[in-house]
Amino acid sequence: MPTPDVDVEAIIAALEDHDVDYVIIGGFAAELYDVAIPPTRDIDITPSTSPDNLARLADALNALDARFRVLDGPADGFPIPDGVTAGLLAPMIMATFTTSAGPFDICLRPAGTAGFEDLVQNSRHMSYRDHEVPVASLEDVIRSKEAVGRVKDLLVIPALRAHLRRMGPTSR
Repeated sequence: MPTPDVDVEAIIAALEDHDVDYVIIGGFAAELYDVAIPPTRDIDITPSTSPDNLARLADALNALDARFRVLDGPADGFPIPDGVTAGLLAPMIMATFTTSAGPFDICLRPAGTAGFEDLVQNSRHMSYRDHEVPVASLEDVIRSKEAVGRVKDLLVIPALRAHLRRMGPTSR
């Protein structure tokens, strides 16, 4: 599972406490499928972009003391003067935060997808400790990683594909 720097359970609890509609994507989604890849350093989600859901997501982020995280920036991130709001999130494609629970990324439209409505169609609920969490399909994780095309993403695609083959058509 993710590095010790991420309290995934606290992030999931905040999303649940605020009734956020979302799908887990990226490396943590792959980890939930038990794919043998290097551990992720954050948790990534794609939320529904409805105004009400973005307001609930903003509340969850504020409950987690979210601050903007930027490459080569301070480890504790940059404060968000008025806190996270739905209006702040709505125009973003991607937002990276540091929170009291660790790094947490919001991707409203992951590469190669049309966002939440696209990803939720093939998602499945999986167990993570005492939680049932919505997770993007492994096919969609692969599709997005291929579209991003970063070296770190391309390096894990063979393991993702091999795991998908082992899962077989009846377990997807």
